[in-house]
Amino acid sequence: MRITHRDEWRVTATVKPRRPADLGLTGLGELSEFVAVSGPITVAVLPRRLGKLAAGMMVSDSMASRDVEGDYRRRCEDIAAELRRLPHVDDVSVACTETHFCSHCNLQWEVLSADQAADPANGQDEHSVEGEPVCCVEGIAEFRTERGIPQLVRAGEPA
Repeated sequence: MRITHRDEWRVTATVKPRRPADLGLTGLGELSEFVAVSGPITVAVLPRRLGKLAAGMMVSDSMASRDVEGDYRRRCEDIAAELRRLPHVDDVSVACTETHFCSHCNLQWEVLSADQAADPANGQDEHSVEGEPVCCVEGIAEFRTERGIPQLVRAGEPA
């Protein structure tokens, strides 16, 4: 029914620098005491591509791994663990971008909201409910079968 693709993996960290070296400003220790920032700094650390073998040598992620999503997740967890060890890093999280598609028509997954389902102009028929896909008849049929909702009646078919 709904297929989820995860990509654009990243580790987000909140940094509260206390010294110039916490920002990578080395060589200022003799001249400065601390860093004054107006608030925490949020940075995103992107993992190296799975398919990057060496300088200038790359293959697709799917050729480098049998579990692309799992390997990116593990790589990001390793990065997050390293960041958590730094004294000036407060908060660390792993995130990715999720995109949902219909397994039948491969269109982006969209469903009826509660307001849309309540408006007869938006639904397929009087049985349309919140969460029902809007992309294709096959998706609607599968959704309704799983929930015991009467199927759509197509023009020319008996009700």
